[in-house]
Amino acid sequence: MAIQRLFIANRGEIAVRIIRAARELGIRTIQAYSEADADMLAVRLADEAVCIGPAPARDSYLDVGKVVAAAKAAGADGVHPGYGFLAESSAFARAVRDAGMTFVGPSAVTIDRMGDKVAARQAAEAAGVPVVPGSKGRVETVDEAVEIADQVGYPIMIKASAGGGGRGIRIAENSEDLRKLAPMAQAEALAAFGDGGFYLERAISSPRHIEVQIVGDGTRAVHFYERECSLQRRRQKVWEEAGATCLDEETRQDLCRSAVSLAEAVNYCGAGTLEYLYDPTRNEFYFIEMNTRIQVEHPVTEMVTGFDLVKEMILVCGGAPLSVTQDQVVKSGHAIEVRLNAEDPFMQFLPFPGKVGKLSLPEGEGIRFDHFMYEGYQIPPFYDSLVGKLIVHGKDRADAIARISAALEDLEIEGLKTTAPLHKALAKDRDVASDAFHTQWLEPWLEAGNLTRAQTGG
Repeated sequence: MAIQRLFIANRGEIAVRIIRAARELGIRTIQAYSEADADMLAVRLADEAVCIGPAPARDSYLDVGKVVAAAKAAGADGVHPGYGFLAESSAFARAVRDAGMTFVGPSAVTIDRMGDKVAARQAAEAAGVPVVPGSKGRVETVDEAVEIADQVGYPIMIKASAGGGGRGIRIAENSEDLRKLAPMAQAEALAAFGDGGFYLERAISSPRHIEVQIVGDGTRAVHFYERECSLQRRRQKVWEEAGATCLDEETRQDLCRSAVSLAEAVNYCGAGTLEYLYDPTRNEFYFIEMNTRIQVEHPVTEMVTGFDLVKEMILVCGGAPLSVTQDQVVKSGHAIEVRLNAEDPFMQFLPFPGKVGKLSLPEGEGIRFDHFMYEGYQIPPFYDSLVGKLIVHGKDRADAIARISAALEDLEIEGLKTTAPLHKALAKDRDVASDAFHTQWLEPWLEAGNLTRAQTGG
């Protein structure tokens, strides 16, 4: 049944994004908010708003019982989790559906299967999708890990079975390293995700991080091409592109087809992203995990394909078949997104949750800025530091880089320190311009002093 009243169980820019998509579909929106978010932009834009608890996320946005009860009391027939918080919680998806509402995302069973990296890896292998050589499943003991690593070869990566964001990951160069680091990875994963399980993968030298955007209706899936996400700091993406110019056309097509095959094999419903490591020395790609939600970086895909992914996921999760066939998805030009965080890049990226003063945003053809700010708004200190995403579209990659550079010069957010200086410097860097970077490139670049106030005006 089509959704009529959509409860938004998130905050910030993604809440604003969902409200605008729902409004275009004629759906009424009910915005959840914590006491710290009573004056955020999404509360002002939604048709209705409901307080779900105090500022700490554990007592509001992460409390399954409170969120589901609030949605039910508000008369919602659908719940959109956005990204982060409860977006990939199978318990939340199950509770929403048990309460008689539609969860805008995949089933709890699919979230469990694809959210656990070991189970997702096994599903990929069953679907014929290549995976990084490593353990066949969860590794139970350090002795077992050493035995497997001797067969796979070093260096080897120890990865948490649950969660993401780079937590619970260690790289061992030899068996001595592995015996020391495996218990540390287990402890970090247990503290972060409540699950100390881990598995092993061969560590690929200087890989690219490529992901494929898909949308499925539970039976059929289509891809919306790939994104390049290799510019990362502490395994967190800072700059994303659509598409990945490091791939030749045959590899691109194989990559995207593999993503559709896996999505259809698990009867995926909603928007999702399949993440891969690409080894440029071998021209080989390997599936690593699936994000069972909309991604922060989805706007770059929308810019090059012209499709509204948030609207599409609301429709298919409401029971509609996919509105598009694969041959109707055509990619045009190149897009770049930079994440603007309220952090001081000249002070080790220290969070800077200040009050927004003058707000002047870049405008023009091929420019988009997704955010939740307004002049006089106080950024709360309790949540993720992302305040906005600047996205540009150009006829090719060089044009997109020139546009992002110009747009950053036109962006003015008084009262905050942001990561804009980092992106200004990256837009002028020769390696970035020549597409000569990888997932381990940015941190040494920063340590080498490439980010300076003189360069960026920061």
